[in-house]
Amino acid sequence: MPGHRSITEAEKLAAAKLGGVAIRREQMAAVANIYRAASAVRQHLENSVLRGSDLTWTAFVVLWVVWVWGEPETRHVAEEAGISKGTLTGVVRTLESRGLLRRDGHPSDGRLVLLRLTPEGEEFMARVFPAFNEEEAFVTAGLSDAECRRLAEGLRSVVLQVEEHGEERRQSLLGGAEPAPRRSGRRPRA
Repeated sequence: MPGHRSITEAEKLAAAKLGGVAIRREQMAAVANIYRAASAVRQHLENSVLRGSDLTWTAFVVLWVVWVWGEPETRHVAEEAGISKGTLTGVVRTLESRGLLRRDGHPSDGRLVLLRLTPEGEEFMARVFPAFNEEEAFVTAGLSDAECRRLAEGLRSVVLQVEEHGEERRQSLLGGAEPAPRRSGRRPRA
């Protein structure tokens, strides 16, 4: 692939670029490799086990969350999947059209929507998740079980740090101001 650089090349280029800049290099490497690992794993799983099912990573994560939680509210599914409610709406429509998921109104609050797997969705997850897990084993094959546990614990600590202290840190960095709305990267029309 033109322009593709290995992780080793990228690390060497970053070190050369940053030269004498006073930064926390180990922390930079940790965060950069979290991103690289997540991207590599996601791409591998989408191009292997999920390709045959014609599902994206996000669609599979939504199915997983609903499968594990049973009948969660849409807002909780979006939060657990790490996506916006708008993105969830499109994913749910796709999964509904494939007969894997259905929406139900909340029994006591008509404003809320619950998601549930259909029998076909339950069968799909029971069939596909073992293959997905085989690929999880493949991508971690270079680690022992103990190393996988330590990695999982370390990453859990990163998540907990952000969950428990991230909002306070954001407020501090922004001087108490609300963050600017996210932008798509497109410039506003004239």
